[in-house]
Amino acid sequence: MSDRKYRQRGYQDDDRDRKRSGGPTARKPVEPRDPRIPRDPRVPNMPGFVEVFRCARCGHLESIEVGSMSRCGKCGVALRACIHCESFDPGARFECRQIIPKRVSPKDEPNDCPLFAPRLKVERETGSRRAADSPSAAKKALDDLFKF
Repeated sequence: MSDRKYRQRGYQDDDRDRKRSGGPTARKPVEPRDPRIPRDPRVPNMPGFVEVFRCARCGHLESIEVGSMSRCGKCGVALRACIHCESFDPGARFECRQIIPKRVSPKDEPNDCPLFAPRLKVERETGSRRAADSPSAAKKALDDLFKF
């Protein structure tokens, strides 16, 4: 007789069945790998990653090289300002992670801080960005879409 009260199969029976029937199984020998024979399916063309600099106000894509008088091409805000710096942190002392003697205010006006470095973000490189970079590629993609 079983030590269990009920005779229905349950989660406890699974472990018992494995222990009884489980013996050491023989492993399949490893085949030598020939690099000329493809084993795995080809990996699709995966998008890469790229570092970009975007305007903090409107999100417009800007050049990574920021001059002292650079302005956003879309909204016109100064690019060499605290809001575009990698050290800008609203929760830090003087809203800057670097040690500075006094607070710079306002944060969206141009300044000549020697510690300025543009805030770069890593984004996935998509096909739409590549098409936007060259107008001829965008036109070709549109023509290919309506080809018969």
